[in-house]
Amino acid sequence: MRHNSRRSRSGWLGWLALAAAVLLAGFSLPAAQAPPKTDYLFNDAHVHLTNYIQEGTSIQDFLKVMGDKVGRAVLFGIPLQQEWSYSLDGDRAPTYYLQSDAPLYYYSFTDASIAMAYKSLSKKDQARFDPMIIGFNPADMYAADHVRRVLETFPGVFEGIGEFTIQKEFVSAKIAGGPPGIQNRALDRLLDFAGEAGLVALIHCDVDMPFAKYGSKPAYLEQMVALLKRHPKTTIIWAHLGLGRVVRPVKAQASFVVDTLKDPALHNVYFDISWDEVAKYIDSTPETAARVAAVMNQYPDRFLFGTDEVAPTNQEKYLKVYYMYDPLWKLLSKDASEKIRKGNYERIFNQARIKVRAWEKTHVKGSGPY
Repeated sequence: MRHNSRRSRSGWLGWLALAAAVLLAGFSLPAAQAPPKTDYLFNDAHVHLTNYIQEGTSIQDFLKVMGDKVGRAVLFGIPLQQEWSYSLDGDRAPTYYLQSDAPLYYYSFTDASIAMAYKSLSKKDQARFDPMIIGFNPADMYAADHVRRVLETFPGVFEGIGEFTIQKEFVSAKIAGGPPGIQNRALDRLLDFAGEAGLVALIHCDVDMPFAKYGSKPAYLEQMVALLKRHPKTTIIWAHLGLGRVVRPVKAQASFVVDTLKDPALHNVYFDISWDEVAKYIDSTPETAARVAAVMNQYPDRFLFGTDEVAPTNQEKYLKVYYMYDPLWKLLSKDASEKIRKGNYERIFNQARIKVRAWEKTHVKGSGPY
């Protein structure tokens, strides 16, 4: 965007200056700390602290649920609130988007709620979380301005944006005002700013329509790939491999993923394998698990594990998706397994911590060190 070019150049130069200062003066930006044990199972790249009516698990209770099984986790709720329409649902209060025909609307207070939960923790416990900004409408050209204001209001807290939805089965059509659309220029402005500030972007975009005819051309693939290619400086995680509850793997699912991974113009794009629905697809047969494992063993740096649990209340339920992937874990090399479960998360979010704190130091008055 032309009107942001001066701001982008100053941000880039400011980041270089700060990086040099860090190297020369030994100034210590907030760093990731491992949990007490080093044999934890995974870092969680995709988990929601709250649900579709903005209720959930307290952050202190979530730490207990993580225990010594999970090292670090992203921290966000859900950006959408399910409306309780008395004319439609009467006294029956819906708590999930499939329980009512009433619309969903964006709930911006979620960012302040997450920030305050994070700030209530000790520095040691804060180091186990990587908060994300989600309370914006990605169809709004002002979405990027919302993200900037959140960084200015809560410096030292956030490291990414998302999970936010572009195209999602049953959800997109319910959003008040309509879905953002992959070709919406608001997304370009949003992802441009994420790249400038060093924020990781976690995006949900189904690769196809619900109940699509097997073998048909994926409805959203070309548009999504074009969007990703327009933002080579932004670290992007494509959630769920582009799949959904009824958005089944396309005929050439492995080919589409491999094509993305092979394309040097998409070097900044990663996939997460979160959600029990995705685990069901991957582990549906020994052959499918073997095909997925082969791709992951070939490109171990480009995948992350996440649970996609919503407001988990006990460890057994929280770890369910991890154990659903047992057939896959057994087929991965030791190196690939370690990277997908732990290492890629730490690399991506450690870099984000440094970059976003550097951007804040240049752009936010009175920020850092924290």
